[in-house]
Amino acid sequence: MVAEPPRLLRLLVMMPALNEAATLANVLGRVPRSLPGIGEVVVLVVDDGSTDDTANIARANGAIVISHGRNLGVGIALQTGLAEALRRGSDLLVNIDSDGQFAPEDIAKIVVPVVEDRADFVTASRFMDAALIPEMPWVKKFGNWGMARIISGLIGQRFEDVSCGFRCYSREAILRLVLLGKFTYTQESFLVLSQKGLRMAEMPMKVRGVREFGKSRIASNLFNYAWRTLGIIFGFIRDYSPALLFNNLTGALTLVSMGFGGFFFWHRLATGQFSPHIWAGFVSAFVFGLAILVFSLGQVAQMIARLRSVHEQQLYLARRYLPRLGDPAPPPGAPHAD
Repeated sequence: MVAEPPRLLRLLVMMPALNEAATLANVLGRVPRSLPGIGEVVVLVVDDGSTDDTANIARANGAIVISHGRNLGVGIALQTGLAEALRRGSDLLVNIDSDGQFAPEDIAKIVVPVVEDRADFVTASRFMDAALIPEMPWVKKFGNWGMARIISGLIGQRFEDVSCGFRCYSREAILRLVLLGKFTYTQESFLVLSQKGLRMAEMPMKVRGVREFGKSRIASNLFNYAWRTLGIIFGFIRDYSPALLFNNLTGALTLVSMGFGGFFFWHRLATGQFSPHIWAGFVSAFVFGLAILVFSLGQVAQMIARLRSVHEQQLYLARRYLPRLGDPAPPPGAPHAD
């Protein structure tokens, strides 16, 4: 019996774009169309409310275009790309910026661990190899370093760069990824995929540190970027790991209550009087009451998190068995197949 050749994979290359007419044609023209193990390469440009000629340039250079009509944020743009990858039955999704900071030729490198089934998610890293660290303001380097430490600590796996916008996702990652952030997706992707137990890897890449044209729509205001990103991280902890938040807060409040209570009882034993520090007893009782309230809220939050987990598993199964675009319809009564 002659063994059947392995099925060639479908790759969707997704580019979010907001007024990138100056660079888009060059980036699109450099996307590799023939890759080992991949039989189809489709390029999608998500036009996130551009007011220049971005959409027309994308179409003229062979890309499929989905336009939001107004600026919704790069996080929503990625969600649009994920939805299109699901609709098309893509086996891999690469997201890469359209501003030319990343070399499209490196798509051939970043897909390899996924094609070879060694990873479900691969991110390009600007800081993994000291020889490839790009020129950028020190404050941005420090911010990236700090964010990488926070995310690495939360997921229990060391990464040097969690904010890079050049990534490859396997079909399993596409099916599992449920994102809510509108502002950005970079850190949230790590948190969600880690929570799902998927294999994540980092690959050093040479990246331009400063845009050739214009300025970054995401990191142009570092304070705003940090504030909104920390909000996304807090939301993830609240939604997926409420025990981490509520149990630690309960413990902290209990310690504060014990501190005031201990002082109150020490004063009573030492002086035989409640005054003038009776206030410490009231503060201790009040803070202990808050601790009980926070603990109770934590139990409710954990129950909601379990329900969320069940709902996301149902969503995963629904996505998994959706018919792929271009596949023949199964005959009536036929079993589902992935």
